Amino acid sequence: QVQLVESGGGLVQPGGSLRLSCAASGNIFSINDMGWYRQAPGKQRELVAITSGDNTNYSDSVKGRFTISRDNAKKTVYLQMNSLKPEDTAVYYCHVNVLPFGSSFRRGYWGQGTQVTVSS
Repeated sequence: QVQLVESGGGLVQPGGSLRLSCAASGNIFSINDMGWYRQAPGKQRELVAITSGDNTNYSDSVKGRFTISRDNAKKTVYLQMNSLKPEDTAVYYCHVNVLPFGSSFRRGYWGQGTQVTVSS
């Protein structure tokens, strides 16, 4: 089994910054993609940013404001969010694609979600 623990959400004023973290632990041989998604009330979950290590992609709405990074030794992915806007308000979820020990098949796992609220 794999556990993902997210932290770093909260309330911030427009123009402010937050840094999200997501640490993976458990039965992990290797991690491929690590990403962040978000879901606002009444909307579908959407991709924010994803990194495979070699490649990184961002949604158009966050390009130039958010930065995704990872620490492979710590099995942790980060999302630095700058110049936050009210429309960034959502529950943010991390997702990792894991190859477990003793398996030939990768599996995806979700974090529990962390609330980010941008409001004055």
